[in-house]
Amino acid sequence: MSQEPAFVLADALRQEGLSEADHAEIVRRLGRPPNRAELGMFGVMWSEHCCYRNSRPLLRGFPTEGPRILVGPGENAGVVDLGEGQRLAFKIESHNHPSAVEPFQGAATGVGGILRDIFTMGARPIALLNSLRFGALEDPRTVGLVEGVVAGIAHYGNCVGVPTVGGEVGFDPAYAGNPLVNAMALGLMETESIVRSGAVGIGNPVVYVGSTTGRDGMGGASFASAELSEASLDDRPAVQVGDPFLEKGLIEACLEAFASGDVLAAQDMGAAGLTCSCSEMAANGGVGIELDLDRVPARERGMSAYEFLLSESQERMLFVVAAGREEALMARFRRWGLQAAVVGRVLEEPIVRVLQGGSVAAEVPASALADDTPINSHTLLAEPPEEIRRHWLWSEDQLPPCSTHGLEVAASGDASTRSWDDLLLTLLDDPTVASKRWVWRQYDHQVQANTVIPPGGADAAVVRLRPQCGPGSSEPSRRGVAATVDCPNRWVALDPERGAMAAVAEAARNLSCCGAEPLAVTDNLNFPSPETPTGYWQLAMACRGLAEGCRCLETPVTGGNVSLYNETRQPDGSLLPIHPTPVVGMVGLVHDLERLVGLAWRTPGDRIWLLGVPLEAQEDDRVSLGGSSYLSAVHGRVTGRPPRPDLDLERSVQTLVRRAAAGGLLASAHDCSDGGLAVALAESCLGGGLGAGIDLASASGRIDRLLFAEGGARVLVSIPAAAEAAWQALLAAGDPDHAAPPACCIGSVSGERRLRLSLTGTALLDLDLDAMAERYEQALPRRMKA
Repeated sequence: MSQEPAFVLADALRQEGLSEADHAEIVRRLGRPPNRAELGMFGVMWSEHCCYRNSRPLLRGFPTEGPRILVGPGENAGVVDLGEGQRLAFKIESHNHPSAVEPFQGAATGVGGILRDIFTMGARPIALLNSLRFGALEDPRTVGLVEGVVAGIAHYGNCVGVPTVGGEVGFDPAYAGNPLVNAMALGLMETESIVRSGAVGIGNPVVYVGSTTGRDGMGGASFASAELSEASLDDRPAVQVGDPFLEKGLIEACLEAFASGDVLAAQDMGAAGLTCSCSEMAANGGVGIELDLDRVPARERGMSAYEFLLSESQERMLFVVAAGREEALMARFRRWGLQAAVVGRVLEEPIVRVLQGGSVAAEVPASALADDTPINSHTLLAEPPEEIRRHWLWSEDQLPPCSTHGLEVAASGDASTRSWDDLLLTLLDDPTVASKRWVWRQYDHQVQANTVIPPGGADAAVVRLRPQCGPGSSEPSRRGVAATVDCPNRWVALDPERGAMAAVAEAARNLSCCGAEPLAVTDNLNFPSPETPTGYWQLAMACRGLAEGCRCLETPVTGGNVSLYNETRQPDGSLLPIHPTPVVGMVGLVHDLERLVGLAWRTPGDRIWLLGVPLEAQEDDRVSLGGSSYLSAVHGRVTGRPPRPDLDLERSVQTLVRRAAAGGLLASAHDCSDGGLAVALAESCLGGGLGAGIDLASASGRIDRLLFAEGGARVLVSIPAAAEAAWQALLAAGDPDHAAPPACCIGSVSGERRLRLSLTGTALLDLDLDAMAERYEQALPRRMKA
């Protein structure tokens, strides 16, 4: 064993995020104290980011198998079978803490990392999505974070030539100082077999390809597993620097190499760099790997073993190559202007042995780093925390009275009334509800020429499946892939189980509204510290809700990411936690692009129907103002209990929508989510430049609940006159597998550019589309300029 400089153990443990108990366990496993490099290896591999030491027992409750699942959790990305010889790889991951301290590079390298997870499987990346959360835009620091993160995503995706086709953006003071940057990627398989990560073949060469290794990104995995504070600015070296043009060459070279059959196993060097790639390849293959650091292409001189092993320099991969084929493979990469070198070999003994200067710099059992890692035990609260139960005591009766004229409020001590027109405009001006055109216009969503609907045109993104991606595909292709990312974070904060279940339901609903069949899920669990009773309860209950939602809607989980300790240390020493935010990324199959459905009204005279919980169900807990955008934007409160998801109703509503879409009966479909019915109507009007006349003839109760309540598995559809008879017949026939959902005609599309809504003949809303568009489209640009 080579000698490294002495180090102070307490300082080293603190730097690596390890406890004294962890150190004692490491000593027990090694039979000796670790040296500095080995301690660093354990630090990154035993971090929450890499080994899920707080969340792994909860993740085991997720359904992970299904008829279309080819690869589930444990590999770089999940893979589903699309039929006709085509397979789809997809994954979501976070880059939250790096984006907090270095927004541009943090977000950019998040995109680069998720792309590598996809093409490491042998898939060509075809689309990117993202889920973003920021603090209030009234804070100038938030404006800077938004600008940096969006620019970073745009830079990397645009330069590497992969379209960013969809996503979501939310704003709440809970994310001040700790933004969430979750990136999702999709790829179509271009290899006959799926490329796995487990090393095989004793003596086979281990080949390093891609960029050089430097000191950037040191300890990034540990950094991602710690709370943020003012001192986090000192951790800027933990943020990597990406090169999208180099990654483009890496994509092409890797796919060529995989197609040759010379590569037997592949692993991206993402979090924890060489340490992670070596240990996971060895552990997954039940073998060992010997790594010679003197052969690793380096961009800086004098790097120690610790620096080599923990560097998270971008655009790097590690392969196990068939013996005798390494020279041909390396020549292929060099033609693309990339580094390539034989840096090690596969060992029979299941260890990771690291050499430097002719001596052993580190030697650790592979399973101790990648498989047999610690699990932190926590006690689950027997009942919800007191602060959550207090929220559940809130009721809609505590809101000011309302009438057909509007909401009664107190202004300077005098009673006044805010009109329903004004209240809808207020919601359309809420940055979380408003148009995200300012964001997505910076993304190249048309590169590769397969994007079927631009961002904002439908409830989910849709990308064409080209026939050359697999044998057996027909010509021309009429199929597509739909994808979405969703999470109602306010709901999760108020009731983690209901909120997480609703995230799955909303994702499936968004796919169904396009006419797509939901297939599978990848999730990104963004949570505060699990070390507090409330934090662990939130995480556990959200996992329970996700599992139940995925089981009921038959969308297995193929993998994902866990990001904990998302909280910011305040100057007074207190911690500001984010809203727990379990983002659901879901993919679906569009069987016929000719039947694709968008959210915009298409033709005056089309009849507008509301599916799901009926409007007259005033006492139904499946619909609520609790946790709603209305309660937050109008009343400045995040409280109440979110609506109870009805997964049986979700299945019946979504099945009906998909059947109607497949039959060509729908002109549009749009789910009612943030802002409820009124906002959904406004968005369909603005999308098509057409008005609507709505009469809620059978409704009663609080008017703000009718207009702005959320939940209820509700979908708005518009039916052309020519399809009305077939639509009525479909409703009457029902479905042998699902009870027919409630369905009610509430109005029709108008040629006028106005949204008119009445209650039993009394006007509630009468708004010009231009007035709505100004609020909806300018909400973000106005605040960003300010």
